[in-house]
Amino acid sequence: MSQNAAPVADRDDVFEEELVAALADETLHLIVLPTEQCNFRCTYCYEDFEIGRMTPDTVQSVKRLVGRRLDSLQQLNLSWFGGEPLLARTVVEEISSFIVDEVGARPGVRYSADMTTNGYLLDVARAESLARLGVNSYQISLDGPQAFHDTTRLRADGGGSFRRIWQNLISLRRSDLDIRVLLRLHLTPSNISEMREFAPEVRDTFLCDSRFSVHLKAIERMGGPNDEEIEVLAHETRAQAQRELGALLRAGDAARGGARREAACYAARPNSLVIRANGTIAKCTVALNDPRNTVGRIMTDGTLHIDGSQVAPWVRGWGDQDWAAVKCPYAGLPQAGQQLLQLGPPRLAGSAR
Repeated sequence: MSQNAAPVADRDDVFEEELVAALADETLHLIVLPTEQCNFRCTYCYEDFEIGRMTPDTVQSVKRLVGRRLDSLQQLNLSWFGGEPLLARTVVEEISSFIVDEVGARPGVRYSADMTTNGYLLDVARAESLARLGVNSYQISLDGPQAFHDTTRLRADGGGSFRRIWQNLISLRRSDLDIRVLLRLHLTPSNISEMREFAPEVRDTFLCDSRFSVHLKAIERMGGPNDEEIEVLAHETRAQAQRELGALLRAGDAARGGARREAACYAARPNSLVIRANGTIAKCTVALNDPRNTVGRIMTDGTLHIDGSQVAPWVRGWGDQDWAAVKCPYAGLPQAGQQLLQLGPPRLAGSAR
């Protein structure tokens, strides 16, 4: 057993806790893509930007879905994704405003909202507006200092993005907003040396503020058009880099690269669904171009038409306590028609009752 591995009994307990959470009918997690367009063209991106902004009809459908489900919920979690969600800010605001009003009329329902954004459009004024609508947690990626970041996280017009993102982050830190910002530092074979210099700067600039935290994430090949050209870290090199950089950051287990509690991927949870900008229902925000990821569609009245045979492969790990399939169901996802061990018919988040 490795030094960081949990005892078998502990892993079994954690798995049971994750299973209970994943099957909880009173909890609903929606990942909403208000647009699949982006103002960046990151060199390792897997998205194709073929789908645009969510239409008014689909916006109404999302609101009706939430309205149908709230009376049976104790917890609603909403994650904004894209594309770049702030390119469709009015969609975010319309849906968020509706939810805040509806949840306000139901004291027994807890609501949380977060956003994955490139940070380019997230100034303090926008963050203040979003905070009033319940969006108070952000994940923002940095690829290193400006000289490196601006070669990989390019704007759609080819320009660099670092300076504005960094200034927005500093402005957020100087604000008194009750928010949380997870800085996701991307690691590649080419930027490790730069990250050794950058990590202390991130630490000294942001980690003195408890609202900020860091996650060290190695870039992977995710099916994008540039996959063959993307250099990725070998497993051992990745682990070593995370330990070394985590020590430089000295800010919590995730930042230090220490042991982290095992957890199920959202895509493995029956009570978590992705609503794409065109109304398609998916399970995973990475496999957007994989037909196995299309599991249904949201209807005009807010009901969901779900294909259980498409959902089953994503939730397969629960049946035989397969941690690998639960932590990343897309890895090893069975092909259509393959026999699966199931717990029974998939329990579908958001389905009409």
